[in-house]
Amino acid sequence: MTGQKLDRLFQALADPTRRAVLARLSAGPEKASVLAEPFDMALPSFMEHLKKLEEGGLIETTKRGRTRYCALKPGALNPVRDWMEEQRDLWEARLDNLEDYLETLLKEEKR
Repeated sequence: MTGQKLDRLFQALADPTRRAVLARLSAGPEKASVLAEPFDMALPSFMEHLKKLEEGGLIETTKRGRTRYCALKPGALNPVRDWMEEQRDLWEARLDNLEDYLETLLKEEKR
């Protein structure tokens, strides 16, 4: 995944309204108007949140007549998981190197 795509995904996840929408969609697809009900904002403002989620690759929307339906995109969080695993591996290696270095210093100090 390119850096820009990962950036859009993280930007989509950064907002609490969008995270709440994702949580609601975990129960299954829903109409955009129903998703908007619990939020104190105009529908056009809410639709901007859906647009960000779609741009981030987290949801898919379809339109049937005048009704827009939203659904989670399968595997959408896999790039986040992969990036986090890469970061964990990187930091574990760095901490292992630090541990080795500190052990070497302690051995030298004891001499």
